[in-house]
This record gives sequence, C-alpha cells and structure tokens, in this order.
Amino acid sequence: MDAVDALNEIAFWLERGRAATFKVQAFRKAAEIIGRLEPGEVEARARDGRLKSMKGIGDRTYQVIRQAVEGAVPEYLEDLRQRNAEPLAGGAGGELHAALRGDLHSHSDWSDGGSPIPLMADAARLLGREYLALTDHSPNLKIANGLSAERLAEQLDVVAAFNAESPRGGGKTNGNGFRLLSGIEVDILESGELDQEPELLARLDIVVASVHSKLRSDRTTMTERMLKGIRDPHTNVLGHCTGRLVEGSRGTRPPSEFDAKEVFAACAEHNVAVEINSRPERQDPPDDLIQLALDAGCVFSIDSDAHAPGQLDFLHYGAERAALNHVPTERIITTWPLEKLLEWSAGS
Repeated sequence: MDAVDALNEIAFWLERGRAATFKVQAFRKAAEIIGRLEPGEVEARARDGRLKSMKGIGDRTYQVIRQAVEGAVPEYLEDLRQRNAEPLAGGAGGELHAALRGDLHSHSDWSDGGSPIPLMADAARLLGREYLALTDHSPNLKIANGLSAERLAEQLDVVAAFNAESPRGGGKTNGNGFRLLSGIEVDILESGELDQEPELLARLDIVVASVHSKLRSDRTTMTERMLKGIRDPHTNVLGHCTGRLVEGSRGTRPPSEFDAKEVFAACAEHNVAVEINSRPERQDPPDDLIQLALDAGCVFSIDSDAHAPGQLDFLHYGAERAALNHVPTERIITTWPLEKLLEWSAGS
C-alpha cells in the first residue's frame, strides 16, 4: 500500500470522527514530508530506521509508513476502517443521503480550511460526489484569512486548471464524473451588501451568503440585513441562517433573532436555497425553522461546511435532519444533476 495514501486516509478517518486537530495534522504532515521523497528513498529510510529521525515523523506515523512500504495495510488504518464502517448518522437519512450528488459549502487552506484544494476535491470524489463547491471565505472575515478580490481571481484559475487536468478535467464533469465548482462563502455585511466585488461574484458557480458578525443584533436590524443579502442577484444559498452553536470546542451560541417567515418568503421569491448545515456543532437551521422554510416553499441545500477532507462525510448528519423533517428530495438542490444545478444557479 502507498504510504502517502495510508497516512492521508488515516487523517480522513480521524477528521470524520472529529479527532483533535493536532492528531490529524501529525498524519497530514508526515504524508507531506514523505511525499517529497522518491519512493525508493522512503522504503530505504523506513527499513533502516532513518525515517524515524526525520522531523515530523513520530512513532505512530513511522509504524504506519513501515507497514505500508512492506505491502501491508497498516494496523492502525485497518482499525480505523473497522471503527468507521457504519454511517455517521442513524438510518432515517440513509435513502436521502444516497440521493445526494454534491456539496455546495467547503473550505480549503486558502482560507480557514486545513487542506489543499486537490485533497478536498479528491476526497469528495472518493465519497461518490459528482460535484463540490469550493467556498472559501470573503475578505471581511479576517480571522478566517478571507480571500481578497485578487486571491479569489487567482483561485478561479486554480479551479479551472484542476478541472482541465486529466483524468479530472474536461466537459461538464471530469473523467471520473466529478467537477469542482467555483464559489465563495461571502459575508452579508452589516449594510446587507455582499463582501466581494460583484463582477467576481458573477463569475462563480455558487455563492453562499452568510452572516458572521454582530450575531446578537436586534430582530429588525438582522432581518433587514438578511433580506438585502438574499435579494442580491448573486446569492444562491443562505448559509447557516441562525449562526447558532449547540456543541463543540467553541462553546455554545444562541440563534440570531430575525423574522424567519419574512426571510424564508424572500428566499422562495428570489430562488435562494436555505442551507441545512451538516456540521454537528451547528445543526442549523433548527427543526422549527426548517418547517417554516418548507411552508414558505423554499428549496434546500444539504452542505457539509467541511474544513477538512474527512468532514465532507458530515452530509450524513444533514441528510438525517432533512429526512426527519420530511423535506422532499426534489426540493434539495444537492440531489440535482450538475447540469440542472448550474442552470438553476445561473438563473437564481
């Protein structure tokens, strides 16, 4: 077994299980280190012990590499595979999860994600996705290394090059039936304006618009802010609409206050999808708001909001919540074929 692949797969399973970041990064870093060496050199250093003395290679990663170059599936990897054999969520969302074709919310190391763009895209493809939107943050979110107009323009070229490469590139989807979509998670500013140049937003496949600041604003202020963002013709998806946190290392945070009926009516009118955010700490929107959005006639986007490859599998959580709330499959845009999705996003 290829040692780099083994290390990256271990990191994937750890991310999927929400392991500590430092633990995941130990395997990602080791994969990066040996990926710079010739295969014969990796094998030689693993067998004579020199690899163990390299900075960034610890006891556990050394054992994984040693077992991989000997042609075996590393014991640690096999154990993780067995422990992760079952879906992340219960059975309620199984059928809906199987119907999901893509994911419209993900982050790379260009903003606050932990992995390069190709690693995120390849993980999505291996999970069976037909498309993944790369939606790094916009410049206002400085804490997340949001993309300036210049960096976003550069990223557009990177996405185009990725899709053009063989076997990934060409046509509507690549040779493996996968396409990386250009996108952004753009801040809805306090003024209600979107935090990026309109001409750049017009070039993107997907625009997820989210509120990230002043989350405790009063109901009227927040409602007007969100309505203006939704009415912007570039907006395709309203991201994690309440901003709440229900668990996790960042603690908890109550949902923002806004007129949900008015906001969801605007989403339905302007053909903006309401995101069902699959991150366990968000579970956003709450169930009662999903019901209000259903009643308003909204469409939905089940997204992972992944910041690491293993988190792309969080879609299980979103699918379960959508199923339990009886969201019809045909009203979930991430079950649509790519061509239908792009036709919708271009006209929404």
